[in-house]
Amino acid sequence: MSTRGNGHEEDVELAAAVTTTEDTPSDAGLEPSPAETPAGATSPGDELSELRRECSELREALLRRRADFDNYRKRVERDRGTSAAEAESAILRQLLGTVDNLERALATQDAGPGLREGVVLTERELLGLLESLGVETLDPLGERFDPAAHQAILHEPSPGFEEGTVAEVYRKGFRHRDRLLRPALVKVASGGARGGDDGEVR
Repeated sequence: MSTRGNGHEEDVELAAAVTTTEDTPSDAGLEPSPAETPAGATSPGDELSELRRECSELREALLRRRADFDNYRKRVERDRGTSAAEAESAILRQLLGTVDNLERALATQDAGPGLREGVVLTERELLGLLESLGVETLDPLGERFDPAAHQAILHEPSPGFEEGTVAEVYRKGFRHRDRLLRPALVKVASGGARGGDDGEVR
């Protein structure tokens, strides 16, 4: 084999190596450059922030719904209690007329001893029942006049009573817990006219 032949073979091998190198893409071209990232794409950090924001909004909405439900439940319970108290008070008011009639029967002088004793027992039992249900009797004789619990039907001087106090009770009042079933009908002592030395009213 001649030296010229060997040189030709080397030239062929070198040319093949150069062609192979030019056809094979470099590693640098495998990764896209930042300029090639789509315009609408978001990073994982942005997606995590969005999820956290949505989670916070859902939590706040849940807390608001829970608060609304608690308020609704309390309002329903309060309305139910109010309705029950009003119904109970209405029934108790109907019994107060019976108490009045028993007191009138005891005030009469025509009742015999047996009848009077029966009326006394009936009144005692009825008042005991009302008391067990939370009813309080208002008998404000001698107390300061209270317009929230008493109804004055007369104002006049009353010996032995200070001005502004209840001098006479015409009809007792009743209170059921914090509700006034009916006010007491009373006479209120007022300031009397004072006479001078000559007895003339001034």
